[in-house]
This record gives sequence, C-alpha cells and structure tokens, in this order.
Amino acid sequence: MKAYLAGPDVFRPDAGQWAEEARALCLEYAIEALIPLDGDATDAAGIYVQNVAMIEAADVVLANLRPFRGVEPDSGTSFEVGYAAALGKPVVAYIPSLESQIQRLAATQPLQFVQGRWVDAEGQTVEEFGLPVNLMLAVPACLVEGGLREALEALHSLAGSD
Repeated sequence: MKAYLAGPDVFRPDAGQWAEEARALCLEYAIEALIPLDGDATDAAGIYVQNVAMIEAADVVLANLRPFRGVEPDSGTSFEVGYAAALGKPVVAYIPSLESQIQRLAATQPLQFVQGRWVDAEGQTVEEFGLPVNLMLAVPACLVEGGLREALEALHSLAGSD
C-alpha cells in the first residue's frame, strides 16, 4: 500500500529528518510513504505536478490537519485532501485535538452568540457541526486525534474491517 503524506511538515526546519522518521514509521505498517519532499522539482509548477502525481499514485492520503500559521489547517494540505476525495481515495486525517471549531476558536478570540449563531471577532459565522475542522475536510476524511502513528493505526483498523 502507498500513502501520500500531506501536511505542513515539509516546512519544518528538520523536514528531511521528519521525512525519514515518517517513512520508517509507515514501513512498520507495511506502507510505502510518498512524501512531497521526494520530488526533484524546485519551481512551484513542478512541485504541484509532482505532488498531484504522487496523490494519484497513492492508495490513501494521510493528512496532517493541525492548525498551521493560525487556527486553520495548511491550505495546500486542504487542497490535497479535496483532490484525494475527488479521486475517490480514502483520507485519514490527524489533528492534535478533536475539539470543535467553536471550542478551539473560543480559546483564541471572543465569540458571541448572535441571532442563534456563533460569530467570531470579525462577525463571521462559525460552523456549528461539532467538527474540529471545516466540514469540507471533516466529512470526507476519517478524523483521528493524535499524529501520524494514530493515523496509521486507524488505517490499519479500517483495512482490517474490509
């Protein structure tokens, strides 16, 4: 089985070391990791083409949806999840906490209950489905609290139930 590892981990200062550790962890579960750093492209268009090709070659996408540079997941990772879903590929997404968006946002800014809906500091409605991320990410994915190991465990359980 091949798994594309989506997430902002490629931006870490220790991205190379992270990639090798992630690859080794995946091998413990008999999974070949396809990591965005594996490509040789250096320009934006080339990186895009290589990453899309890896998603197409993967059997599953494992996506790190932790908040990145704010309170939302990385936008590139969000695209990769959507692309995988459009291709009909399973997505297992992991996040540090499965607390709802409202709980998470309330810890970072004042929320108000206005006319029966929660709104953020800018007056914009906050989704109230009890999901930890936007419904367009949460619905097509199997959400797991934790990290890559927990996502691999969930994938192993899902594969065992086939």
